[in-house]
Amino acid sequence: MSIGVTLGHLAMSFWRLRCAVASRWPTPLRRGGSSPLHTAPAACPDKSAPVFTRALAFGDRIALVDQYGHHTYKDLYYHSLRLSQEVCRLRECTGGDLQEERVSFLCSNDVSYVVAQWASWMSGGIAVPLYKKHPPAELEYFIRDSRSSVVLAGQEYMELLRPVVKKLGVPLLPLSSTVYGAAAEEPGEGKVWEQNWRDRGAMIMYTSGTTGRPKGVLSTHHNIRAMVTGLVHKWAWSKHDVILHVLPLHHVHGVVNKLLCPLWVGATCVMLPEFNAQLVWEKLLGCETPRINVFMAVPTIYAKLMDYYDRHFTQPHVQDFVRAVCEERIRLMVSGSAALPLPVLEKWQSITGHTLLERYGMTEIGMALSNPLTTVRVPGSVGTPLPGVEVRIVSENPKKEGCPYVLHAEGNEKETQVTPGFKEKEGELLVRGPSVFREYWDKPEETRQAFTWDGWFKTGDTAVFKDGMYWIRGRTSVDIIKSGGYKISALEVERLLLTHPSITDVAVIGVPDMTWGQRVTAVVTLQEGHSLSHRELKEWARGFLAPYAVPSELLLVDEIPRNQMGKINKRDLLRQFYPSNQGDLRPGASEPDSPLPRAP
Repeated sequence: MSIGVTLGHLAMSFWRLRCAVASRWPTPLRRGGSSPLHTAPAACPDKSAPVFTRALAFGDRIALVDQYGHHTYKDLYYHSLRLSQEVCRLRECTGGDLQEERVSFLCSNDVSYVVAQWASWMSGGIAVPLYKKHPPAELEYFIRDSRSSVVLAGQEYMELLRPVVKKLGVPLLPLSSTVYGAAAEEPGEGKVWEQNWRDRGAMIMYTSGTTGRPKGVLSTHHNIRAMVTGLVHKWAWSKHDVILHVLPLHHVHGVVNKLLCPLWVGATCVMLPEFNAQLVWEKLLGCETPRINVFMAVPTIYAKLMDYYDRHFTQPHVQDFVRAVCEERIRLMVSGSAALPLPVLEKWQSITGHTLLERYGMTEIGMALSNPLTTVRVPGSVGTPLPGVEVRIVSENPKKEGCPYVLHAEGNEKETQVTPGFKEKEGELLVRGPSVFREYWDKPEETRQAFTWDGWFKTGDTAVFKDGMYWIRGRTSVDIIKSGGYKISALEVERLLLTHPSITDVAVIGVPDMTWGQRVTAVVTLQEGHSLSHRELKEWARGFLAPYAVPSELLLVDEIPRNQMGKINKRDLLRQFYPSNQGDLRPGASEPDSPLPRAP
């Protein structure tokens, strides 16, 4: 089924479009407005209790819609309780509490994932989500590193996992087929024991590994609750929301922002097994219930949706329809996990009428900063701290006495104070608050090094506070290029290069150079049929960039590799083109420019 240049060739048939128009969309939540949150009491009085303790209060409300059907909150709870009992029997845990044993699980983006996650928590274990696209060696690493005592699997992943768990000697427990479709009934026996959840380990999520071997980030139930409730408040989540979920479920963006937040308030998740541009447009524009009103994705997904739009929604009246539906029905659209290119933001705004909400977070801290829900969003900025989050921008103290760092700015949800003389000065972003993780699993020294002497988490990102907002300049280790005495933000150069009419994707890297420290190199993909020489790029870039930030090399490639969250591993990119790490150019690469003047 394809979408052509007329309404008759739209992937959703003409009658479905008419249905959407004729149904006269229900009165929407005013964008930026808030609805009262569902405040039913949790089953457990502990304020750090997991999301499943709230489920029975929502009863027969639809929690999940997937390829298997509709699943209520009651279904999720009782299926999870039965699975937790199976886990405890398998582990011969008669007391019903695994005491923080790790439970790895590999499930699709459907009801099985939630049941496996909740069952891990109900049984007193620490959930370790795995990802279907990781090769067996990576899956083995995560299971072994976390020292998981059992592995749960959706039925479709049993064959993938069998040789892995056999090698490790870990039991493999398949999810029952009843999880996927049958309505759940309350088990005749067994319950979730009440306990103090606050400091108990909840989940180990592995870092993306863009700067080294993935580390297991252990967050407590208190940490996760702080992540969830901060976003629920800031983004005005309510039980009336319906989110379309298309992201992998082993990162904070997919697990916390898109799954636990809606389940916390009694909202509905419509889950696709994986991203598909045609299906996303059908869900956003169609008249099926429940109707989507929240969407979150990474920049590469928005780019793919716009490419589909350009190829299939070509007639003006179709484009008008798309914008009208998006403006009327959808209250919130968010972009995250990677820097949002300005051309993507501007084009998405013209297509849908929505200015994407940009935010900043990490596996270790959840979300820390967010643009506002109701007031003006500044492109490129990541807004201000979320509730409960404190941030600092600092630099190393050159005097080497007293406090080891110099404070540039310090802020929270209400205000930011700038140290006199340090206005708009870049530095490392530090974060403190209840959402900050407990530890890197089994790595006490790396955990210690991740925090300052006075307890602030060192993000490793360079940031600046200006115009009342925080701005991320990039990873200090790979995105801050030091060339001839200047500090250059690779992300800023990338944002500007992406406005070139021939460039579709770009990664800016700092190549080691014995004379200048590093030289700015642009790895670029082009529009089909376009060409671009290094000289042409330099002439164009000089109108937008300072001389020292203009790329001194241009590498043309067919594709820039990104992970499933849209991030580029720049260390791998550097090794790919410069295996000796000495700046030796591969055939086809342009020669370096003549040296740039050093910074004073």
